[in-house]
Amino acid sequence: MKRENFQTTLRVIDIDGETRLITLNLVPGQKVYNERTILIEGSEFRIWDPFRSKLAAALLKGMRDMPIVENGKILYLGTSTGTTPSHVSDIIGKQGILFGVEVASRVAREFVENVASKRSNIIPIIKDARKPEEYSSIYTKVDIVYCDIAQPDQTQIAILNCDKYLKKGGTLILVVKARSIDSLREPSIIFREESAKLEECNFDIKQLIRLDPFDKDHAIIIAAR
Repeated sequence: MKRENFQTTLRVIDIDGETRLITLNLVPGQKVYNERTILIEGSEFRIWDPFRSKLAAALLKGMRDMPIVENGKILYLGTSTGTTPSHVSDIIGKQGILFGVEVASRVAREFVENVASKRSNIIPIIKDARKPEEYSSIYTKVDIVYCDIAQPDQTQIAILNCDKYLKKGGTLILVVKARSIDSLREPSIIFREESAKLEECNFDIKQLIRLDPFDKDHAIIIAAR
């Protein structure tokens, strides 16, 4: 992780002798998951917990280039209650847009009430990610498809959404949960197989990052198309 790769809305700093990520709070004074906040030159930043966010873990584990930037357009599949989406919302800023897809009613309600309703750059979509043709709110191609869905067909779901919404030259960030695909096989084999599925669909694998010790048997694949 290179400090110079980050922008004004995402920084890496040392806090109490530890390297930590922070994002510029889009909604100063409001927290999402009781995270710590700090003031830097009068601006409020939220400390991004890598044990609560796979994207933060990937950055600390050596992601070479962070494709999510200010003013970006993101399709986020599997928002859950909104921990990571809230930090992505911080990073892309007021001129960016995050389309957040979640199908589970309970967590979707928490996502809408605690995160999306308070952030002008988030559009919640309560739909099944397997049916991207049913998203009526997406009005533009996106720069990034971020997929964090614990299903055996998670890679196919990501590809389906990329086919419909990812712009040419865009990036897929795919969270691979090995135990959701096969609980008995070696995770490293599963990670290679999911990468191969992407390559067969004309993705160029840029990096595969294992997330241990933050998330056991998880990896993030960065792929361009």
